[in-house]
Amino acid sequence: MDPTTKTRLRVGGVVALAVAVAIAALAWRSADPEGARSAPPQEYVPVGPEVPYVSTREDVLDEMLRLAMVTKDDLLYDLGCGDGRIVITAAKRFGTRGVGVDIDPRRIEESNENARKAGVTKLVKFVEGDLFGTDLSRATVVTLYLLPDVNMRLRPKLLKELKPGARVVSHNYHMGHWKPTKETQLDDHMVYLWVIPEKGGATPR
Repeated sequence: MDPTTKTRLRVGGVVALAVAVAIAALAWRSADPEGARSAPPQEYVPVGPEVPYVSTREDVLDEMLRLAMVTKDDLLYDLGCGDGRIVITAAKRFGTRGVGVDIDPRRIEESNENARKAGVTKLVKFVEGDLFGTDLSRATVVTLYLLPDVNMRLRPKLLKELKPGARVVSHNYHMGHWKPTKETQLDDHMVYLWVIPEKGGATPR
């Protein structure tokens, strides 16, 4: 075999080996779960409710309205309204105007149907939307049955948008260093009440 032919065979063998190694590496990386986990993470964008739907017990609902001293002169916003029972009960019992907000369209449909059955459609409204994007400036009472981290993220919005004297009532979950004005316990359920302070007054850290 002449030197030129030997050189060609040697170069061809090196190229073939390099191609085989590259193919094997690609196949190993595709099958390797660690390789899959090392890919840049995609940004998480929530597309549904942050809080699972759990209805408020009737006696707890009664205590929330009692603690907030709800009257016909109030405008009550229920954030994460579920089936609308808090807004509807306040309207039936006290003639209170109310707005329920929920990100789940099924809950809004259910709330509207419940309001129709209760005969309070002229007093209440239900809005499909994000509670963090809801204008609360007209509310005199805000009711919550959310989760601790959601309450904490919502706290600055409540303090900024609500007028002094507006009441905030939460079922089960507190607001960190913001000490409640009142709190009551029903079995293993807690109800907390806060009153928005005067502007310039002491606010929670």
